[in-house]
Amino acid sequence: MLIPLMLSHLLLDTEGKAHALQNDSSCGLWISDALDGSRVMSVSYNSCYVFEWDGNYFIIVGLEGTDAAEQKVLHEEKLFMCPADLPALDAPSSSVCSAVRSQDRLLCASLPISQGDCEVRGCCYDPRDKVKTCYYGNTVTAHCTPDGQFSIAVSRDVTLPPVILDSVHLASGRSAGCIPVVKNNAFVVYQFPLSACGTTFQVTGDQAIYENELVASRGVKTGSLGSVTRDSTLRLHVRCSYDISGTFVPLSVQVFTLPPLPAVSQPGPLSLELRVASDEQYSSYYTDSDYPIVKALRDPIYIEVRILQRTDPDLVLVLHHCWATPSINPHQQTQWPVLVNGCPYAGDNYQTQLVPLSTASGLLFPSHYQRFTLYTFTFVDSASQEVLSGLVYLHCSASVCHRSVQESCASTCPARARGKRSAEHTLKDSASRVSSKGPVVFLQNELRQVADVNDFRAAAASWALGFAAVAAGAVLGMVLVAAVLWWRK
Repeated sequence: MLIPLMLSHLLLDTEGKAHALQNDSSCGLWISDALDGSRVMSVSYNSCYVFEWDGNYFIIVGLEGTDAAEQKVLHEEKLFMCPADLPALDAPSSSVCSAVRSQDRLLCASLPISQGDCEVRGCCYDPRDKVKTCYYGNTVTAHCTPDGQFSIAVSRDVTLPPVILDSVHLASGRSAGCIPVVKNNAFVVYQFPLSACGTTFQVTGDQAIYENELVASRGVKTGSLGSVTRDSTLRLHVRCSYDISGTFVPLSVQVFTLPPLPAVSQPGPLSLELRVASDEQYSSYYTDSDYPIVKALRDPIYIEVRILQRTDPDLVLVLHHCWATPSINPHQQTQWPVLVNGCPYAGDNYQTQLVPLSTASGLLFPSHYQRFTLYTFTFVDSASQEVLSGLVYLHCSASVCHRSVQESCASTCPARARGKRSAEHTLKDSASRVSSKGPVVFLQNELRQVADVNDFRAAAASWALGFAAVAAGAVLGMVLVAAVLWWRK
C-alpha cells in the first residue's frame, strides 16, 4: 500500500495504542521509500499490528498532527483490509489437478520425486502417469529457487474467459532471456534470474526483496464510435524475499477479485419489453430477483424485445438499431453498435446473431417478437487503450409495422452485404418513447482459482461486459442497463 508523505503516520495495535511508522522486522513490518516520494509499507499477516476477523486481516494506519496548543492530535484513521492468507504452495485441490487434461500436463519437477515433495511445490501428483508424475495445476504456480531464479507457471484458465497465452509477457518486455521457457495449449512457464528482465530490488530490514510482473495484452476492436475488448486482463505481481543471511524465504502469491456489482434499473411504463433469456431456447427468462446476471467476456446473452398487450396478428416488431454507450445518454459520442439497420454490426469480431422466429417457435404471435444473441464486451478508451470505468447501457430503437398486401414489413440481411451498412445511426424524436422496466446486468468474470502465499502478490484482473468500481490489482465489473426507444410509423 502507498502512503503519502504528509504530517506523521503511525500504526495502531490491536489495543488501540499508537506506534511510530518505522521498520520493525520483529513485528513483521518493513518501511521503504518509493520513487514518487511515497512510503511503501509491507506487513506480514502475523504482524503485531494485524488482527484477523471473519476471514480477513486488518491494519489501522493513523495520521498524527499538532494542534494550536502544540499538542499531538490524531487527525485521521485508515483501515486497510486483506483477504485471508491462503498459501499457494499448499497441495492443490483435486479440482485444480483433475481439470488439467493429460495431453496438457507440463512437468513441475524432474523425476523421480515423492508425492510430498511435489505437493510442497504447489503441484499435482499422479502416480499413474509415469512421464509427468508431478505437473502444474490449473492455477498460477510460482517459486523462488535457492539459486536465485523466478519460476512462474500460468494456466490459461486462471481467468474466465481463458487468457490468451500468446498475449502473456513480462511487463518489462520480450527481450532475449525473458520469454517463456515452455508453452503449450494450456500453460505458459517463465523462468529467469532474479537480476534480469526488469526485476526490481530493494533491501528492507533483514530481507532482500525482488519483484517483477507478468501481464497480458488485450486485443481491442475499434469502430467509428468506440472501442471494445473481450479479452481478459491479467496482471501478476511476483515478489521473492530472501533473508540477507541467505536463508530461503517461501514465495507468496495473491489474486484479488471484486465482489459483484449491485443491479441498476430504469423503471417506466412500457408498450415494448426487453428481457433476457436464461438459455438459448428462450424457455425461461431472468426475473427481478435474478439480478445481477453474472456473465464473462464473450459469453452469449440472449436478448428478446416484444410488443406488449397487443393481439393483432398483422403487427410486426421491427428493430432498427441497438447500440451500447457508457452512460444512460443514447446520444453519447462513445458507442458500440450491436444492430445496424436491423442487421448485426459487420465491424464486430463477435457479431450479434439474429434468431429467426416462426410459428414453430410456439409463440402465439411470432411477429410481435425480435430475438438476438449478444456477446459480452467492455469499453476501451480509443486513445489510451485503457478500459473505461462506469456503467454501460444498451439502447434499441424500434417501430411497429402493420403487415398488409402492400407492406410485407420484411427485411433481410445478406451475409456479405451487411459489411456495406454504415455504423452510424440517428435517433428520431417521436411522441412515443419508452424504456425497459428492468436492468440487464453483465458483471465481472471470475478467476477460476484464487491463490495466496506469504510475501508474493499476484493480481489477475478478468473482465466482463462492464465495470463500475476499481480496486488495486482487482477485477473491474460492469452493469449494462437495457433501454428500448420506440417510435411509431
